Amino acid sequence: MTHTHVTAVEDDEPELLRDQFRQLLRYRAIIGAGIGIGLLGGVWFGLSNADTYVATSQVVLRAPVNDPFNPSVSQDKTLNMGSERQTALSSSVAEQAAKKLGWTGTLGKLQKDLQVTNPPQSQVLQFTYTADTPQAAADRANAVTQAYLDLRKKQWTDLRATMLAGQQKQLDEVAKKHDQKTKEVDRMSDGAARDNEYAVKTNLLNRINELDARISQLKSLDMSAGTVIRTATAPGFSDGPGLTMSLGLGALVGVALGLLAAWVRLVFDPAPRSAGDVARAVRAPVLGTLPRGATDVLLADDHTDARVAEEYRSVAFRLAYDQRFADRRRLLVVAPRGSNDAAVAVASHLAASFAETGKDVLLIEADLRTPTLAGRLRAHAAAAPRWSHPVESEENGWPGRRQLSVDAGESGSFGLVPGERVRNVARALTAPTVTRLIAEADSPNATVVVLAPPVLNYADALALVDRVDGVLIVCDPRGVHRTDLQRIRELIAGAGGTVLGAVVHTAGGQRRAAKQAGGGRRGGGGGRSRQPAPAPSGAEEFTDEPEQVIPGDGSDTVTLRSLRAEDLRTGDIRAGDR
Repeated sequence: MTHTHVTAVEDDEPELLRDQFRQLLRYRAIIGAGIGIGLLGGVWFGLSNADTYVATSQVVLRAPVNDPFNPSVSQDKTLNMGSERQTALSSSVAEQAAKKLGWTGTLGKLQKDLQVTNPPQSQVLQFTYTADTPQAAADRANAVTQAYLDLRKKQWTDLRATMLAGQQKQLDEVAKKHDQKTKEVDRMSDGAARDNEYAVKTNLLNRINELDARISQLKSLDMSAGTVIRTATAPGFSDGPGLTMSLGLGALVGVALGLLAAWVRLVFDPAPRSAGDVARAVRAPVLGTLPRGATDVLLADDHTDARVAEEYRSVAFRLAYDQRFADRRRLLVVAPRGSNDAAVAVASHLAASFAETGKDVLLIEADLRTPTLAGRLRAHAAAAPRWSHPVESEENGWPGRRQLSVDAGESGSFGLVPGERVRNVARALTAPTVTRLIAEADSPNATVVVLAPPVLNYADALALVDRVDGVLIVCDPRGVHRTDLQRIRELIAGAGGTVLGAVVHTAGGQRRAAKQAGGGRRGGGGGRSRQPAPAPSGAEEFTDEPEQVIPGDGSDTVTLRSLRAEDLRTGDIRAGDR
């Protein structure tokens, strides 16, 4: 049992977050499923990585230069590390490594477990290989590293050979011209012509010397692509996080997954999951949260748990101190849809609670479709307050002159106007007699509680809204939608009424058993076929006298009646004929 008064408008953001988190915890099954999935994933990850070993080798790259100690030569401008990394991952390197290892599988399988990275601001390539055994990881990492170095050395060597061939070809052509020019100069006599030819010969000789120098430089280059600074060795332990850590990570991921799934479920759940949701939907406070089973019986004395009576008393006191209700104390109790048992229980308990404070209480059962209160309460024909007697009898048959008194045990007693089946419910509820019956309860010591059928099943409650001071909505948050509560508030406001608050409850064992036996679905209108429950043991049972039926007056048939012209002229149209 909780005594909570939830305001209709909550601007405290931390409180809203706490409320939403509490609502998420209602989906324990979804959160538990998420944790279970995370744990299973952690077990799978831990077992799949239990026999995983990683070996690493590192290579410092260099480009062939004439003078490696020359500070003017920048290696980072000579080498493109992105291109070098792509070369290391190429199929050419994989083919060379496969030959060294004697690999019998496909190149794709060999390349799949290889990872090549380049630490920032460096000319280092790091080869990382993952395998099922420590030695296999080390051997494959070293093989790939050496294959890369061999491939790059071969590429540099091939490039130098091409350049040497080009330079030698030029040298041979220039040397041939120089020899021819030397012969020509030797045959010529001294003079200006011989001097010109001698200058050409000198230029050719300079060109020969230049080509010789270039060839000598190319031949002196070191063609090694880099230096191995870290040789891969067999790791002594598995690279996986271990089963314990995998389970921990899986649990964390599972909690996050479960909370996410619960949040998605909460967002798309049409039912209000807390008293705060109900308050926001009806824009009125939640006056009480009833414990489980509090609506199974109609009077607090029949409950074995004293907390139920205290909760109903707290609701009654909150209503009594509400200025909108305290002036004339006329209350309409309704349910959203479906069964009306909870509203019946709340109305009878509130009537007993008001009677306990010394008020002259009248409980009006305005449910003229399935009236049950006279048979379910300890009602008997006795003297009722003078103000509760109708001034005159209504031809519809309700309310009748006979009033009942209900013994509420230690709370005292209160009057009851039981509902009766009528031919025209709308005409009976809007009759002046009902208006006077409710309006004559304006004495300082009077309180009227009106019980109406579910709002979304019938429009009967809306016909009474403008004659009471406020409406109390009784609902089970798990059995109603937020849109239903919003629609009820709009209907009541449109009819000129005010929602004083709501009372939330949880379906007890009896109601759940009846719901399962009836096969009713959530939000259905199963209340129409409800049979009156037997009166409590030891209570005096009240039985309505059978209604006298006069043949031919229209009450013995449900078919349409024909009207005569003189009836229309005289205005003699009975309620049952409309």
